[in-house]
Amino acid sequence: GSGSIGGKARGLSFLNLLVNSYDLHLKFENVIIKVPCTLILGTDVFDLFMRKNKLFKKVMDLQDDKTILKTFLEAEFPLEISEQLYEYLEIVKRPIAIRSSSLLEDSQYFPFAGVYDTVMLANNQDYTNTRLVRLIEAIKTVYASTYSKRARSYMRYTSYRLEEEHMAIVIQNLVGNNYHERFYPDISGVAKSYNFYSVPPATSKDGIVSVAIGLGKTVVEAENCLTFCPKFPKHIPQFSSIEQTLQNNQNFFYAIDLTEHEKRSIGDEKKYAMKEAELDGTLRFSASTYSHENHTIYDGISRQGQRIITLAPILKQEIFPLPEIISSFLKIGKKGMGNDIEIEFAMRFSKDKDKPHEFCLLQMRPVANKNDDIKINYNGMDKKNWLCFSDQVLGNGHNDDIYDIILVDKDSFDRSQTTIMADEIKHFNSELYQKNIPYLLITLGRLGSSDPWLGIPVHWEQIAGVKAIIESGIEEMVIEPSQASHFFQNVSSFQIGYFTINPQNEEHYLNWDWLKQQKSVSALKYVRHIRLEKPLDLTINGRHNSGLIFI
Repeated sequence: GSGSIGGKARGLSFLNLLVNSYDLHLKFENVIIKVPCTLILGTDVFDLFMRKNKLFKKVMDLQDDKTILKTFLEAEFPLEISEQLYEYLEIVKRPIAIRSSSLLEDSQYFPFAGVYDTVMLANNQDYTNTRLVRLIEAIKTVYASTYSKRARSYMRYTSYRLEEEHMAIVIQNLVGNNYHERFYPDISGVAKSYNFYSVPPATSKDGIVSVAIGLGKTVVEAENCLTFCPKFPKHIPQFSSIEQTLQNNQNFFYAIDLTEHEKRSIGDEKKYAMKEAELDGTLRFSASTYSHENHTIYDGISRQGQRIITLAPILKQEIFPLPEIISSFLKIGKKGMGNDIEIEFAMRFSKDKDKPHEFCLLQMRPVANKNDDIKINYNGMDKKNWLCFSDQVLGNGHNDDIYDIILVDKDSFDRSQTTIMADEIKHFNSELYQKNIPYLLITLGRLGSSDPWLGIPVHWEQIAGVKAIIESGIEEMVIEPSQASHFFQNVSSFQIGYFTINPQNEEHYLNWDWLKQQKSVSALKYVRHIRLEKPLDLTINGRHNSGLIFI
């Protein structure tokens, strides 16, 4: 088709140019560095589909996501495009990802991270027509997500209108190996050139990488994964104690289900226990072993015990130059874009010793970075006048117009009830959002995680009116903040003040006693709403990663 290729496709095209311009494949032996083969449907295909089915006006009146999806799936797809996709599928007979690439996506100020759908397909059925039907269903699903509640909520916080958005599609070969009934990369991840949560000896400018076994859904949806600085790959804060290592360990992974099913949903992603990866032989470069008998973690998987995803063979024994490759590309990408960047990548280790491994770049987007140096003066202040202090913060600047607090009650917090808490937060957010009242959200565990046992699984639209967030751990659950998640990307883009409180860090402070003394405007079972007579005074220094909220 014709028209724009969208933001994500533009980023991929630029990535491809950088890979070839800098001859990265010559710098690292036995490694192919590339952008996977990609087919793009231009925005004119979207416009043709919408006009053909008279959907532009109709869809604006629809509010329910299920109704929107059903309407799109029942709509007729342009025949001339179907014929071209058929020819494409005659050539490509491997797993593929159908990804959004809208006009506005991956822009410098509002990247729309995780707002639109991605569908992954096994694409391994015997008949091309069967695969074509499933591909067109996936394309329609991505098109429908343009008008989802999540997209509409996000759009309200930008300077754009929904009518301005047009969707291109990226159809990309998935990276990985075939393991009988599964297909997945050995390692996938997200790297950022600027780290808002740097821990010495690393600095913010050294960047940050989050990696996981299997498909990247683990990383971008804020589930447990491994985080390290590419400049100091042997210094990993989440491994500071065995207890913390076990707590933050990846126990599941995502892969493409290659088995045939009579009734299958639109996508083919499936969640597997880590023991399945060990049976596939994919943990040899990434796992260590925890021995319950002597409470020790050993590199490698030759011993009996619990597998811990540490990437020790790569990060400690340096059998593969992953940190060097990432550092090189963060430097090149940042120079090329003139801005801090975020890249998504996936790796495939060759099963054949005589063939090279693959490091594939899947996406690059700009990341906003605040450079103003805000001073925080708190020497001589009494802590009883503080609400919160942390040296793990996101954001930069000063705010003194927050009167309202939505608080997850620490005394009634129950990890098994976090989905209910998410609904209660959504309830209060809706009330305040409709009245255009900014608020501070104080929560426990990892906010936005898709795993309800790690924290409260809210989506962005459920806290769309938030102005600042305090994410506090609890003694039995110290969770690493997940910078690579789409949720986190939106927090950054909308310049939300973000405080992480680690109860094991003596410098961190959250005034629970003061919060208990405040009267509630209203309260549900786990969450309550507080309104203050005087506003909070919030200051964040993003360059030095410190922030203070003064009462």
